[in-house]
Amino acid sequence: MNDNHFIRGSIPMTKSEVRAVSLSKLELKRDSILYDVGAGTGSVAIEAALYAEKGHVYAVEQKEEGCRLARQNQEKFGVENLTVLEGIAPQALEGLPAPDRVFIGGSGGKLADILNLAWKKNPLARVVINVIALETLAAVGEVLKSRRWEAEIVSVQVARAKKMGGYHLMQGQNPVYIITIDPAENGGEG
Repeated sequence: MNDNHFIRGSIPMTKSEVRAVSLSKLELKRDSILYDVGAGTGSVAIEAALYAEKGHVYAVEQKEEGCRLARQNQEKFGVENLTVLEGIAPQALEGLPAPDRVFIGGSGGKLADILNLAWKKNPLARVVINVIALETLAAVGEVLKSRRWEAEIVSVQVARAKKMGGYHLMQGQNPVYIITIDPAENGGEG
């Protein structure tokens, strides 16, 4: 879905090209229960909820503006199977039903705690993490090392054309690591 379709503010948003790859890696089912942690404007949550029409998406965002934007986007797209929660993960996830999919766009430095809670609720939950900070990449590595697991890691860097005078110049966006962790592919439960 084009980024221009979303109501945006100053909150970061997962751009359409990265969102497409991330949603593909989640391998959502029509009845999936998804946690979107660090939901921002809700772009991933909206597209996921539109696909998982018989499931439910729980979008957790700690910033008030992000929650407001996510709710505005929810209303704009008429998505009823989405709950936007203002709070900090993992605490904000505690009372929710067990997920079969987890998307992490932001962890607030609590990545291991978020993953541990998700896998406590469902040891086979498939996880996709978008990483731009090297510190977060290192935290993912520590989680994988502690569990003796492997992950699929894809680096995506998108460049978009911007018109300057009579020319179109390509301007690079931030590179994003898209990390997929599937406990079932690692021999079982987390």
